[in-house]
Amino acid sequence: MTHETIVMSVGGSLIVPGDIDIDFLNTLRQFVDAETAAGRRFIIIAGGGRTARNYQEAAAAVTNLTNEDLDWMGIHATRLNGHLLRTIFRDSAHPVMITNPDDILDVPPSVPVVIAAGYRPGSSTDLRAVQIADRLGAKKVINLSNIDYVYTDDPRKNPNAQKIELVSWADFRALIPSTWDPGLSSPFDPIAAKEADEKGIEVAIINGKRPDALIDYLHNRKFTGTKIS
Repeated sequence: MTHETIVMSVGGSLIVPGDIDIDFLNTLRQFVDAETAAGRRFIIIAGGGRTARNYQEAAAAVTNLTNEDLDWMGIHATRLNGHLLRTIFRDSAHPVMITNPDDILDVPPSVPVVIAAGYRPGSSTDLRAVQIADRLGAKKVINLSNIDYVYTDDPRKNPNAQKIELVSWADFRALIPSTWDPGLSSPFDPIAAKEADEKGIEVAIINGKRPDALIDYLHNRKFTGTKIS
């Protein structure tokens, strides 16, 4: 019997930072296998990563692109990465990858792993994670990325940027752009942030290379990462 559903968005920067990161995929599978054996259920939403940018940059070098063109290439990259994850979890995952968030309601609750990916232009897969959580009545979303914390500014450009461990949605949304752009680099998509704020959903930004931090968060302990609520 499952006793907790975890909605987890896995950034494409972890799956495909350049080449496909097999070490990360092994770590992810070991973690999810252990947690599902303990009774947890995982809804995992795949991001696009370098795969999306490779296609977007190649197309842009040949022709002028609209934002919708860029979004659709990103969406299909998330679906390719999602199929990779579904294959890795073949023994435990629902056989069909979810793209429309509404379809999560058709998956039996007894299925321990469900893989999801991008759906429509206008946002990133962060929004799909929030929408799936809302449809399932879950109040927490884990966002696995390649950063340890959200910062007050880009620490690569500003050495005085301060890490943030706990922040309200209002303060977080003031730090990021208010509109979506396919090339946007943000710890969490502004459209998804607005939706999570309105739905009262907590988001934890955690480095996917730190499974210890992920375990700490799941067990309500102090963790390395940023909590937005």
